[in-house]
Amino acid sequence: MTEQTKRWDVQQKILVILAHPDDPEFFCGGTLAKWSCEGHTIQYLLLTCGDKGFNPTTTPDMTPEKLCGIRHLEQAEAARLIGAQPPLFMDLPDGYLIPDLNLRRDVTREIRRHKPDILVTCDPQNLFAMYGINHPDHRACGQVVLDAVFPAADNPVYFPDLLAQGIEPHMPKEVWCSLTNQPNTTVDVTDTWDVKLQGILQHKSQVQDADKLIERMKSRRTEDSTDDNPRYEEKFRVIKYS
Repeated sequence: MTEQTKRWDVQQKILVILAHPDDPEFFCGGTLAKWSCEGHTIQYLLLTCGDKGFNPTTTPDMTPEKLCGIRHLEQAEAARLIGAQPPLFMDLPDGYLIPDLNLRRDVTREIRRHKPDILVTCDPQNLFAMYGINHPDHRACGQVVLDAVFPAADNPVYFPDLLAQGIEPHMPKEVWCSLTNQPNTTVDVTDTWDVKLQGILQHKSQVQDADKLIERMKSRRTEDSTDDNPRYEEKFRVIKYS
């Protein structure tokens, strides 16, 4: 048994940093639910509250401020179903994420503050997704998280103001990049696919047709499985530091 395999035999502290409410469930909800069932601790940190995820033509009474509150509640319920802790939000403006030094400092601070064993984000190199162009917030989030991990998170020379505040350097043991076209790790999530789906369905403000969504998600079974006996996987690019 390798040291990496042994690691998962004890409780791991997992920090999930993604751009929007519903990203954790859509990108890797089956894996997160699996980890929760195995006894690992999971904390979400969402950089925005997804306040632009509506069409004012069809929902004229909605506002970004109102939607932000709704999405906080939806994400809290989805996280509960997945088995994660109550989610944290930076509440940055939806659609405007830029991986600049200010955001890198903020993300470095959160990595150092939470001190995760495992850090989950998304692949910043994935320009195209199955639905078309990958959202720029997804790419910006992945970029700023990876830039915070290396070289900043474990090096006290970077952002010394954090050290002055008593926030000590920290390096995760592994970084898992979801929503990737360059996977090197596959997780069988057949047993938790329904939990993932139920988590997604909590995001009612984003799910226009629940029946079509369920049908679409169930169609994502592996090619070597059948409708009667489906198997589901989630893929990641994993970087290991120890």
